[in-house]
Amino acid sequence: MRFLTGLAAAFAVLAFVALRVTSCAPVPHPVPTLTAAAAPIPPPPPVPTPPPARAAIECAAGPLAAAQANAVSMGALAWAPFRRPEVGWEVYAPLFAREVRTACPPQSPGFARALAAWEARQGLPAQGVFNDADFTRFKGLTQTRRTFVMLSVQGVCPPPPAEATLETSRPDEGYGAKQVLLRPAALAAWRAMVAAARAEDPQIAADPRNLTLFSGYRSPDADAARCAAEGNCDGVIRATCSPHRTGLAIDLYVGQAPGYGPDSSADPNRLFMIRTPAYRWLVANADRFGFTPYPFEPWHWEWTGEAP
Repeated sequence: MRFLTGLAAAFAVLAFVALRVTSCAPVPHPVPTLTAAAAPIPPPPPVPTPPPARAAIECAAGPLAAAQANAVSMGALAWAPFRRPEVGWEVYAPLFAREVRTACPPQSPGFARALAAWEARQGLPAQGVFNDADFTRFKGLTQTRRTFVMLSVQGVCPPPPAEATLETSRPDEGYGAKQVLLRPAALAAWRAMVAAARAEDPQIAADPRNLTLFSGYRSPDADAARCAAEGNCDGVIRATCSPHRTGLAIDLYVGQAPGYGPDSSADPNRLFMIRTPAYRWLVANADRFGFTPYPFEPWHWEWTGEAP
């Protein structure tokens, strides 16, 4: 029954929002609570990483033709998963592999085997070949874990918190010493997450910029002014009703390709980001601290431990 409820929520999201946010007018307090049918679906459990020798054997076992098809489409698929034309799906591969519960490379038979098993569980044709239907289901499941999106499904654009209730990060916690505002509990969760990441991965600890904050709370008025100035409030890059208004959304430094900024949505930059140790660690561990991703932007994560 819980699985069916989860699928119902996923389908509701797919029908209502395929992007990070929706455009809606602020509503007065109180914000409606999530209904049972729209309750967020928990993320999958962590994928265990077997020893290298065993991993090589496991990843070599599976449908070879499907693996070959995935290897080609990973760099050549022409599609528009978030309304913007893209080529290839490698930028989504880390999150997608976590969803289908495999540590195998996307072009491997082991990945195709895990994908086919996931497709069967989802009621999709169990082919083991990545396709639009697979991604649509994955995107729906991912979006239901974002409390902000689940409120949007109900037509709610959460009002911003009183700025006096927000906490300011320290200069050393921000990218370029920038200080951002967040709800206190969200900031505490981010601090715990960063401490764990630096303790668990020396590559992350080696660069003090990794996982620093470059955006948190943004007032609706400031966002509206920027939308008007840039003319890009289409929901892909910037939206009228942004999750940053809640004080629960954060943008983190996870790296940047040469010539691009840390929040550039250019495809080469996003591809560079998903290959960094900081992003890979977040994919595997951020949910331990209550953070869930927005797949289109590797730097954007939302804390789910408190209602927007």
